[in-house]
Amino acid sequence: MAFTKEIVDFSGLNENQRRLKLSKLNIPLTPDEVQKIQHDMLGRAPSLAELVLFSIQGSEHCSYKSSRPHLKQFTTTGPDVVLGAKEDAGVVAVATDKKGHRWCVVMSHESHNHPSQIVPYEGAATGVGGNVRDVMCMGAEVIACTDSFRFGDIKSNKTKWIHEGVVSGIAGYGNPLGIPNIGGDIYYHEGYNENCLVTLVTLGIVREDYLIHSYAPKNADNYDLILVGKPTDNSGFGGASFASLELEEEKKKQNKGAVQEPNAFLERHLLKSTYALFDKLKQKGFINKVGFKDLGAGGVACASVELAETAGYGSEVWMDKVHIGIDNLHPSVYLCSETQERFMWVSPPEITPLIVDHYNTVFDLPDVSAGARASVIGKIRSNGQYIVHSGTEEIVNVPAAEVTEGFLYNRPHEARKNKFTEPDIPEPSDYNQVLLDTLSHENMASREPVFEQYDKQVQGRTRTETGMADAGVMAPFNSEKYPEEIRNVGIALSTDHNPRHGLISPYWGGVNAVVEAMRNVAAVGATPHAITDCLCFGNPE
Repeated sequence: MAFTKEIVDFSGLNENQRRLKLSKLNIPLTPDEVQKIQHDMLGRAPSLAELVLFSIQGSEHCSYKSSRPHLKQFTTTGPDVVLGAKEDAGVVAVATDKKGHRWCVVMSHESHNHPSQIVPYEGAATGVGGNVRDVMCMGAEVIACTDSFRFGDIKSNKTKWIHEGVVSGIAGYGNPLGIPNIGGDIYYHEGYNENCLVTLVTLGIVREDYLIHSYAPKNADNYDLILVGKPTDNSGFGGASFASLELEEEKKKQNKGAVQEPNAFLERHLLKSTYALFDKLKQKGFINKVGFKDLGAGGVACASVELAETAGYGSEVWMDKVHIGIDNLHPSVYLCSETQERFMWVSPPEITPLIVDHYNTVFDLPDVSAGARASVIGKIRSNGQYIVHSGTEEIVNVPAAEVTEGFLYNRPHEARKNKFTEPDIPEPSDYNQVLLDTLSHENMASREPVFEQYDKQVQGRTRTETGMADAGVMAPFNSEKYPEEIRNVGIALSTDHNPRHGLISPYWGGVNAVVEAMRNVAAVGATPHAITDCLCFGNPE
């Protein structure tokens, strides 16, 4: 098969010329990055599809290229940590049954900030969907969600519009899924006028030996890649790069195309069908012979290369086998768009028919949603290359490790030099009025108008719901399908931090975020067991 003629050659171009060429192609790479791609990573001029691939996988959102050196400071191991910050979600053991099986809580913590600023309902709703899939793809049953919002000046009409859309989006997607929302927090500050923060936590439960990893299992050469879910279209194309950019007011209309489109009822069907498939795989002894991953910010490309490379493999994908919802798009769009309600299995060929038939026939996916289905689109390869075919052409042929590693920066930084003076606060003349003013302040007042839109008791696990305490409490194993000795185990979850602390000292802002969340958990009688974070910063450049 011939390599594509759609080549973008940067040979002989100076920095400004490379920048101009990238701008015309709308590729969010830097002149230095394309220089590295052409001369160091590939040793040849890249194809257009390869440039798109590197721009998405090499974005801040996907590769953490500016934050990786700093995130290494975190402790991600411990006696009860089954899986730290390595895959789509963290896993912590919370109970052990009489047979010695450890039962675990699976946690995913993500943001959907830029999409929620541009199209609040869709941005928030798809944030829930992706977070839920990350947890489910670890082999877990999803049991709870929480949210944490940072909005602009509450008096601003724009803030009110964003607030209403985000809360409606969380409810409009989470409620149909039948997943209780058990907590959260909200702060308003003018610093968030142009960049709201919408972060979400999802919890699931799984027995440790039934955990599914988001990478190919051992001896997986020639295993199948199975794409499941909604037909691929152009929604969310460039979403990863978009999430890494600074928002510009005049470009917000064109950026709407980078926001995904939600379908909560399709996701509910996918959850139900996948839970049933988990049971089949367990019964047949196949649960440890597969890999499973949500299609996140890089779409088919992200899942197919990361499932392979994380286990030391390469992979090969045929785009003509991808089920699509819109015809005649550029193959790089089908490869990298962030169409929602999709995930990918790695499966031995002998198990593949069972998985495909389960979705397409037993759960009738093509008739549930137009164009949705399970399709075998590729193979795991032992050669370490990531290869993508479109029609009669090969449009991508790169080392898989170069795609997943992306770029790495250790940017110079220095502490901000602030000068603070203690405020002069006069003695109040009326303490009753001070109390009333405090209780009515937007950052202190009741959140009932928000959490009353959420389903908090569905599934019957919630013991302390939103509004009753500063942490939600659940009994995750309280039904007869779990061992009797663990049914009274409870878990507590809190999301909290005061953003004003960070204005004074980022360090102490971080410290107090941890301490405040731990206090909230301790106040309901629980012992803090693990923490997760969702760090949202400005442009690292």
